Order: sequence, then structure tokens, then C-alpha cells
Amino acid sequence: MSNTVRVQPDLNFVKELQAVGGESLKKCYQCATCSVVCPLSPDDSPYPRKEMVWAQWGLKDRLLNDIDIWLCHNCGTCSDLCPRGAKPGDLLAALRNMAYRNLAKPSAIGKWMSSSKFIPLLMAIPAAIYLIIWFIRAAVLKDAFPLNADGNVVYGLLFPGDYTIDPVFSLAFLFMVCAFVSGTRALLKSFEGMPKTYILGRKEQPGLIRCLVETIKYEVARHTQFQDCGQEPQDVKRFQGHLLVFYAFVALLVVTGVVASGHWFGGWFLGGVLGLEDPFTKLLSWAGHTPMPLWSPVKLLANAGAAALIIGLVFLTKRRLNLDKAKQGSSWYDWYLLTVIWAVALTGVGSEFLRLVNAKYLAYPTYFLHLIAVFMLLAYLPWSKLGHLVYRTVALAYARKIGRIPMQPKG
Repeated sequence: MSNTVRVQPDLNFVKELQAVGGESLKKCYQCATCSVVCPLSPDDSPYPRKEMVWAQWGLKDRLLNDIDIWLCHNCGTCSDLCPRGAKPGDLLAALRNMAYRNLAKPSAIGKWMSSSKFIPLLMAIPAAIYLIIWFIRAAVLKDAFPLNADGNVVYGLLFPGDYTIDPVFSLAFLFMVCAFVSGTRALLKSFEGMPKTYILGRKEQPGLIRCLVETIKYEVARHTQFQDCGQEPQDVKRFQGHLLVFYAFVALLVVTGVVASGHWFGGWFLGGVLGLEDPFTKLLSWAGHTPMPLWSPVKLLANAGAAALIIGLVFLTKRRLNLDKAKQGSSWYDWYLLTVIWAVALTGVGSEFLRLVNAKYLAYPTYFLHLIAVFMLLAYLPWSKLGHLVYRTVALAYARKIGRIPMQPKG
């Protein structure tokens, strides 16, 4: 006797899913071409065919707890070869967009990040913070565009790092980490009902930490699944663009870490509190002092990171502009992320150039915009598409743990 399963579709969920990028899902007639051509889909219960069925039926809980939406790297092969133009790749992207909006708390920010109409509000928060700082410092200095004693632009005059930049961004970073913790917990909880795969010859299930380390080693550091996700010229450019942007952020993160540790640990703690004057303390303090000379190794790394970031953005933006809209679309989440990273890159490079040429009336406004862009990238990260850096990494590690994707062979 067969078991009866009651299907209770959520029609509002279907409409919501269509609104965030899955508008073509009703065109699917279940030919399974998408699952056959996907270079990453497992043989057992492959995606994205089943996701197309669940979406058409409005099975919200089944979809939002589906680990496979994170295993897809959105190469677009399934959408390119779909005979009905149902865009299964866009559906999985739309599901991830819904996850970005709902995983982390407070969920209000997820709502704001889901539509362009909230952009003024998202920008107004950091803009208000730094405008207040600008007005206060201008009143103290009696100059809204000050120069130092040598007649040079120094951003620290208007925005002192110790009292404005570091505290604000430290709080934004802490806020981001707390949001990611809540979002990751919710993500792992949603996977608890996933079936475990029995692998012949596998003595025991690997621990999550081991799986996480392997995921970072291969999928994050080497982008191996991006390499496997199609070999057409546009796929290669996409892989190169992602890798350049990723390592550009790594380089800029290292620079930020060196400056912060040099200033606070070297200059303030070792030099100021302990009163040390040894060569190491002096070197560390020098590494954290800004503005840096152009020949400084830290500055060279920062400029190399900026160059890699812009080149990677060119690759990714060009690919997205050249997408065949009949086969693969771009959502608000795609363009928001590209726009914010472009803003960070261009205002950062512009701030450096305008400071060097001492164009104070352009330098300070450009730096002000740079602060806004960096704040938006950092503070809203768990609700943006870039949140996949954490969520997808955790999902891939969990998929390794349960056998959904294999561990890398040793040796």
C-alpha cells in the first residue's frame, strides 16, 4: 500500500520567488535537461530539476531547507540549454536571494536589501554618521577642507582614525559577525533533516571542522568548483574574475590587518603603554602609520589589491552585461553587489590619487563616499549576495560531512 503525501502549496511563496528572480519557473515541463547537463549536480537526487518541481508546487519549507541551492555556482549551463527558457539557474539564484534576506537577524535589513527603493535609507545610515563627524571636526579646525602643516591633504584631519574610523568600523564588523553567527546557525539548523548518504568504504563520517578546512582549501582558496562549472570562454573569464576579486579582498584585508596591528599593538601598546623603543616596535609602528609612502611594501600590496579588484570587476561586469536575457537574467542582488564593490574600488583609488595631487575640494568628498561604500559593503554583508562567501562555504562543508559531495582524495 502506497503512502499518501499531502502537498500544501504556498502560492504567496511562489509569487515571492518569482519577484526575486524566479519569474520563469512555470515554463518548466520537467524534461530534466538541467540536471543532466549540470557539471556539478550529484547523480543521486540531482538538481535543479527537483527544485523546479518544488517551486511550481509552492513547497516553501522543502526549498528553503534545501542544501543544493548552495551547491550550485550559477554557471548558467542549465538555463542556456533549457528547451523552454525556464531559467533553472535563475531559480536557484532567487532561492539564495531569499535566504540572504531571511537567514540573518535583524530581518528588517534583509527586507531593505531586497529592493532598490531602500537604497537611500541604507546609504543614509553611514552618510549621517560621517557627516556628523565632518561637521564637528570642521568646527573644531575652523576649516571643512583642512591641510596639514606642510600644506597637504591628510584624511585623518577630518576623520581621525583613533576616534572615528576605527570605532565605527569595529562596531560595523562586530555587527556583521553577530549577524553571520545567527545566519549560520539558522542555515545549519535547516539542514538537520537532510538525508545522510551511505558511502561504501567510508569508515566514519568526517567532522564538520575537517570538512570546513577542506572546503576552504579547495572551493574557497582555489575555486575548484568554479573551474568545473563550464569551460567556455565566458566561464573561464567568470572564474578568473571571481578569483581576482577574492584575492584582491584578501590583499586589502591583510593591509587593513597590518595597519591596525601596527598602529594599535605596535604604536599604542608596545610604544605608548609599555614604552618600548626596540627595532621591532619601531618597525611595527611604522607599518601602521598612515598615510604611507608609495614605496612602502604595505602600500604596494594595497595598490596591487586595488588593481586586481578593478580587473576582476571588469571581467564580471562585462560577463553580466553580455548575458542573453532570454536564457539567464540578472537580479537586483547581482547589480547591488557589483555596484557597491565598484564604488569601493573607484572611490578608494580616487581618494589616493586626489590626495597625492592635493585636490582638497575633491579629495575629501571622494573619501567621504569611500567611507559610505565600505560601510555598506561591510555592515550589510550577511544580507547581500556576497554573504555566500560564508553561507556557501558552510553549506559545502556540511555537504561533505553528510556525503552529498565527496571529500578530496588524500595525497
